[in-house]
Amino acid sequence: MSKKLNQLEATAICGNDISSSCLYVSALAIVYAGQYAWVSLLIVAVVLFFFRRIYGEVVGALPLNGGAYNALLNTTKKSTASLAASLTVLSYMATAVISASEAVKYAYSIWNVIPIIPTTIGLLLLFMGLVIIGIGESSKVAIGIFIFHLISLTLLCGFCLFFLFENGFETLLANFSKPVKGGIIAALFLGFSAAMLGISGFESSANYVEEQQKGVFPKTLRNMWIVVTVFNPLIAFLALALIPMDTVVANQDSLLSLMGKTASGRWLAYIIGIDAALVLSGAVLTSFVGVSGLMQRMALDRILPKLLLKKNKKGSAYFIPLMFFLLCTSILLITQGNLAKLAGVYTIAFLSVMCLFGIGNILLKVNRKRLPRPERASWLVLFIAIVAVGSAIIGNIYLNPAYLAIFIEYLIPTLAVIFFMLYRVRIYKAFLQVLEYAFPDKGKLFHKLRSITTKALNEVNSQQFVYFTNHDNVAKLNKIMQYVKHNESTRRIKIITVLDTGEIVPENLKNDVKVLDRAYPEIAIEFLEEPGVFGPEKIYELSKRWGIPTNFMFIGSPGDSFPYKIEELGEVRLII
Repeated sequence: MSKKLNQLEATAICGNDISSSCLYVSALAIVYAGQYAWVSLLIVAVVLFFFRRIYGEVVGALPLNGGAYNALLNTTKKSTASLAASLTVLSYMATAVISASEAVKYAYSIWNVIPIIPTTIGLLLLFMGLVIIGIGESSKVAIGIFIFHLISLTLLCGFCLFFLFENGFETLLANFSKPVKGGIIAALFLGFSAAMLGISGFESSANYVEEQQKGVFPKTLRNMWIVVTVFNPLIAFLALALIPMDTVVANQDSLLSLMGKTASGRWLAYIIGIDAALVLSGAVLTSFVGVSGLMQRMALDRILPKLLLKKNKKGSAYFIPLMFFLLCTSILLITQGNLAKLAGVYTIAFLSVMCLFGIGNILLKVNRKRLPRPERASWLVLFIAIVAVGSAIIGNIYLNPAYLAIFIEYLIPTLAVIFFMLYRVRIYKAFLQVLEYAFPDKGKLFHKLRSITTKALNEVNSQQFVYFTNHDNVAKLNKIMQYVKHNESTRRIKIITVLDTGEIVPENLKNDVKVLDRAYPEIAIEFLEEPGVFGPEKIYELSKRWGIPTNFMFIGSPGDSFPYKIEELGEVRLII
């Protein structure tokens, strides 16, 4: 078994992503909210505090890789979960390319002989290699970057405060006396919408929760929240205290370097430049780690090709970071690192994932009431969080209408790949019908194409599924069959009841299964009585005996009296 990540390691991986926002989000908020930018950033921190509860409840109840995808997979239709997965992958791709490109540009500002595009590709290649080597090794690099970043930000804020008290508050007062364009409410809303990008990365920890030690996940949420709450508003306030607002807007791409130079000279600006290059590189690493956990889960669930699950000696699914690297490189070359285009994908995809996570929490509360969870988000918290993120999406589309079109351009091909995997049985059947029409003479090409398609169709349908039950009536069992019919491609399902010594099959259960077998002639239903005790050992024993992966095994939501936690059952899915 691979080593699990401790609190520092897990926090460093996701923390580099969310804390890299300190480099740009304060300037972005000042552009739209002016002197009230720090207030907008505090509002963002409040929204993020609510999401701590939401993520804590959902991932606490379903501690499996996949984030919003996992939450929706266990509470609603597979196609809805696949939409969340598509948005998350898009968000990670945009994050990786933006962060890598900006890291190299910061490095270029220090050492202007490096070629930007080739070096960016090299940086992506480096982190692909680190993830292939293993997540434990990746975390060591992340820790070094994260600690250096926190030290750099602390130094910057310390020298800025010292400069402020040494030189007085004239600049701060002058900035606060400026008129607010459109009024305070409009400024706060637009500043909040733009500043919501400052919490991108918060969703990352949920995508590799299975690699974390027990109890670490909620601590990563707390640690990320503290970093964002302390540094983002403070940096915005200090920027307004040291630098005239027009100068801030004119230098928004390198605001922190300018603050360092103003407060203490070129040496501090130089350190901030190095830190920016490093922490943005760390955000690239986060993207690779997060997408690896998510895409492994998607491949297990047959939403992506199973080839992606092939592992090396270190236990890393190396095809996933390789494919992700190729996708990121292609986007980089197509856009030439154009930030406007990438930000269009990044903004809407990331905020949509956050919104879908909130919806996943609603569905968890409604559809999985009995499922134990370590904490609960109140309905009021949930409502405020979803409305806030929805408002931020609207605000960003208002600020940059062209971003929506760019986002859709990238989303459509992503959805095309995933929905092909979801509906490939229907596509194969339709293709067979087209062959019959297109080749009336039924020559060699017809037989070859039909043979290939039929083989692929049979391979998809041959996968067996398992449902564990002990007392379900025919109505509940029918729900199971409806779920399988609409979400999975199969012709065979085993309905299993595990009986301990002295236990007997509940009355009518066998008859109910026979009724379902007649009602669903396209699916062969097999009822089995399995001696033993239902739990992780029995699940893994049956999985090995029958060659059926645990993620193709289903159960109903367990109650508080269930002796095991859901993560102990492997990837077993909750479907009622």
